Amino acid sequence: MILSDYKDFPRMGRVLGLDWGARRCGVAVSDEKHDFVFVRPQINIKNQDELINMVVQLVMNEKIIGIVIGLPLHADGSDSETTVQVKAFANNLSEHTNLPIIFIEENLTSTMAEQEMGQKSWVKKKSEIDSMSAKIILENAIAILKRLT
Repeated sequence: MILSDYKDFPRMGRVLGLDWGARRCGVAVSDEKHDFVFVRPQINIKNQDELINMVVQLVMNEKIIGIVIGLPLHADGSDSETTVQVKAFANNLSEHTNLPIIFIEENLTSTMAEQEMGQKSWVKKKSEIDSMSAKIILENAIAILKRLT
């Protein structure tokens, strides 16, 4: 189920953060108390059905209780073409899991992730940047959750 705000999102338990992309999906997972966020290997996307299956498997393996998905918006807050694709992915995912799904604006997360990665080689950055972005997305969502408590 896709939530419109954070008030009904779980306050405890492992949460999955996703940075959806047309070719790669970044992945991060929190601990049960939302104190730490861990990067997981990004998923290289062959097709959306395979991505959904991989995310559902990850949800089961990691004992996930909620999902946060980064939502790319234009600077003025309006939807971009990618926003529409991310929402379609979330709707599809919600048909395969009964977990709460929430969006969070993700502007500049790739830039912040690149800065956090420091002096790594371009090849290493490319293989990790989407999951680092997912980590930042999830950390931002957890910060919102903690302010609501």
